[in-house]
Amino acid sequence: MQIPDVPPQLLAALVEAAAGQRLALVGGVVRDLLLHRHHQDPWRGLPDLDLLVEGNALILANRLPETLHQNFGIQISLTQQLYDRYKTVKLDILLPEKMGGRWLVDLASARREIYIEPASNPLVSSGTLEQDLARRDFTINAMALELLDRDGSCCLLDLHQGQSDLVIRRLRLLHSKSFVDDPTRIVRAARYGARFGFELAPETFDQVTMSLHNWPWKWRPEEGLCKPPPALGKRLGMELDILLAQEKWNIAIRLLWNWGALVLFDDWLQKDSNWISRIHWAPRLGLSRMLALISNAGKPAELAGRLGLPKAQLRWIEQMSSLERLLKHNFPQTPSAWTDLIEANDISSKAVGLMIIRGNENKRPLLRWILRWSTMKSPITGKKLLELGWPKGPSIGLELWRQRALLLDQDVDTRNNRKL
Repeated sequence: MQIPDVPPQLLAALVEAAAGQRLALVGGVVRDLLLHRHHQDPWRGLPDLDLLVEGNALILANRLPETLHQNFGIQISLTQQLYDRYKTVKLDILLPEKMGGRWLVDLASARREIYIEPASNPLVSSGTLEQDLARRDFTINAMALELLDRDGSCCLLDLHQGQSDLVIRRLRLLHSKSFVDDPTRIVRAARYGARFGFELAPETFDQVTMSLHNWPWKWRPEEGLCKPPPALGKRLGMELDILLAQEKWNIAIRLLWNWGALVLFDDWLQKDSNWISRIHWAPRLGLSRMLALISNAGKPAELAGRLGLPKAQLRWIEQMSSLERLLKHNFPQTPSAWTDLIEANDISSKAVGLMIIRGNENKRPLLRWILRWSTMKSPITGKKLLELGWPKGPSIGLELWRQRALLLDQDVDTRNNRKL
């Protein structure tokens, strides 16, 4: 079996650097090869290879540049990132343009995993190629192309009938506690279902239902239950981020919703039926799909923290909640009053955007503030006021705001021909 598109010199150098240890292409690259699809990194759109070695992946990675140079006369630029816990090395390789240019390569040491507690990080130990494949999620991701020699010959290892499941377009788990061990696999199932049009095997669907019903790691604060392992929230955030970055995100979220699986994130999201409108609105306001989805959670700031969102995005959510509280006690009647309420309380445009996509009843003036009022400035400058004889001090700032407020309150909604 030949491997199209992959530079043969790179594969040969990898085999050479493995120094007799078993080496194989694994996971998504094998699945996509059998589906006649081009495999690439979902974030950067670059060619991506996942390889597994029965040995030390770091040693192989360190040998690779010299092997390419000595055997093929190829100089490469290489950036390396080590994940010691899982004995994985990520390589960003710059090859000559005729060999495809930039390649991303994940090198992992074959391992076994044991989950001591549901949804916790597993205990990892060295293992064989077969043991590593057996720890994976779905049969379609548990296949390998073992590289037999530097001439490019290889053989398919399919110990769990993954190729058969590809043919009938079925997602089937490898073992009965897969979702309990790692519930992020439910999100991954929705992602694969949307991307490939695959359906869950009956026993896999039963596992989804059972896992969500039993939910031994419940963490819903309103029920007074325990919090999840910290790493689980971040893993869920990473999987959801990947899902929302793909073209068929709407189908994937619909699958999660249909399965009742949005409770993995928040009970309110599972009850929400307006998520698709929010996510479609988000790019117009410079917001991520992730923020748009979780903005309607019961406690969006807590959820954002659990999922590991950046501090800036967490701050926008907190500002959104602050603005909602302000509007319960203050209802501005004019553009200047709206502008003063938002800007005096240091509310960012991103937070206002989140209010808008949540379907707030004040959507129209909030949108006007983002698109128009926030950009309107005083018709006179501080420098001009000084030239006119105004004394330095707070009075200049007050006059600049008065002039800006007069301009704001002349603003007319041209669609309705009336002031806002």
